[in-house]
Amino acid sequence: MGTVETMDVYTLAFEWTETNRHWLIEVPIRLVAYIVVVLVARYLLHRMIDRATTAHPRKVRSEEVDAPAKKPPLLRHLRDRAASTAGAARIAARRQQRAQTIGSVLKSTVSIVLLVWLVLACLNVLGVNIAPFIASAGVVGLAIGFGAQNLVRDFVTGVFMLLEDQYGVGDIVDLGEAIGEVETVGLRVTTVRDIDGTLWYVRNGEIARVGNMSQDYAVARVEVPVSLTADLGRAESVAVEAAKQAIKDPAMESKVIGEPEMLGVQELSPDLLTLRMLVKTKPNAQWSVQRRLRGEILRAYDKNGIDLPYPQGRLPIAVGE
Repeated sequence: MGTVETMDVYTLAFEWTETNRHWLIEVPIRLVAYIVVVLVARYLLHRMIDRATTAHPRKVRSEEVDAPAKKPPLLRHLRDRAASTAGAARIAARRQQRAQTIGSVLKSTVSIVLLVWLVLACLNVLGVNIAPFIASAGVVGLAIGFGAQNLVRDFVTGVFMLLEDQYGVGDIVDLGEAIGEVETVGLRVTTVRDIDGTLWYVRNGEIARVGNMSQDYAVARVEVPVSLTADLGRAESVAVEAAKQAIKDPAMESKVIGEPEMLGVQELSPDLLTLRMLVKTKPNAQWSVQRRLRGEILRAYDKNGIDLPYPQGRLPIAVGE
């Protein structure tokens, strides 16, 4: 009897050891291994994204001086639509903003995917049947997709806007209901400050069209009225000469990138003629150029006796106004 009892005790001890070896040794090791793999993969992928979204300064071969920063590798094959006349610093800042925003999206996606994989792997190691979880996640994801389809649309549209560089901070844009200067560009919302100081929050998914007035160049459209009895040819030549003299001013010269072009009569009314002139300018400078040229042309008309469509025939403009 004693021998049999001793053998039963040894058998139970052996079974207990075999059963718990799985839970006390194998399971913890596998869990730790999965966690380490996920942390290492996350670290490496985030480092790769950081390298792809960071512009590194390049060295000049002959001198140890930092040259302007290179284009971030992530954007190297994407077109830049920022104006070439906007300045290297602004273009570099805009590139970096695009790259960082896209990089943050990639990092979040990587983290979420790895976290979901880690949770499912750990449940599988613990012996939990993950098939119902996957099925439930699919149903929940479908429900969330239907309920948050506007949010998803805003997000996806924001990503494509950044990739295509449709506009950036500092650009003057027309988004339909909102027209003004872009203050922030997000993945869901773009904020625009209009001329009255109102800050508009525009959902990216609701933007059907974008009119960007700050890319490459702009055109100052100057329209001036003259009397029906005025000498049309002289009025045009005086306007062009006044515009040419105005753009010689250093303050104007830095904004204008083309010569004034007189198009002629734009509109004929019962009491006046409207002449139109175009001047090519740098982005966002067209409005200040328009105001300056209108004033100079009206002063030149007053000086040269060209009648304007007003009762007195002249519109005196104070010098230096």
